[in-house]
Amino acid sequence: MPALIRVGHRGAPAVAADNTLESFDAALAIGVDMIEFDVLAGRRQRGALFVAHDYGALTRHPPLTLETALAHFATPAFDGIRLQLDIKRRGYEGAVVDALDAAGLRERAFISTGVRGVLAQFRSLAPGLPLGWTVPDLPLINEVPTVGHLYRRRIPQRAAARIRSGAIDALVPHWSMVTAELVEAVRGAGGEIYTWTVNDATQIQRLAALGVTGVISNDPRLFGAIVQ
Repeated sequence: MPALIRVGHRGAPAVAADNTLESFDAALAIGVDMIEFDVLAGRRQRGALFVAHDYGALTRHPPLTLETALAHFATPAFDGIRLQLDIKRRGYEGAVVDALDAAGLRERAFISTGVRGVLAQFRSLAPGLPLGWTVPDLPLINEVPTVGHLYRRRIPQRAAARIRSGAIDALVPHWSMVTAELVEAVRGAGGEIYTWTVNDATQIQRLAALGVTGVISNDPRLFGAIVQ
């Protein structure tokens, strides 16, 4: 079985504030294979892209621009580290591709989102850029049990079909949705599966044993206890 890809969720929030250069440096120091971070367009700054999960995060500390983050990732210290850009809104796909190209990082990038229409736009703009479909809509799944049951039952087939069609390259499911059936469907279709956000070593071990491609965690230190 291939080695588990260790992904720092917004860097290493268990060590330093998330979506910051300090958090990215902490994840690197701990030892990760990929760093996930959020990308959001500013409301007031026309055309500006920031590393932030939501608009509230832009007010809590001086916002980190995507340009600055990518310049940091382009330094020799981060050579070989893959980058997972989680896109929070639609409408700035082209600007993200341009920013990756300007930093020379397109080859190390992986795009993920659950926002409808965004992945199709990226596929059109940058056909070779790996794309991951983030699932599910947790409030809907958790608040309406009948909907949640149907969603979970159908997702292996839906994910496999999207992978085979070329619409996506990977599934990015919440850890609670990951079953042997789901992993088998995704892998059997030729795709990858990265699961979020896992902050328990026992759960990471279970997911690794199921054969997921990668695990996304707030505390990359937990990966040190995993037996592969």
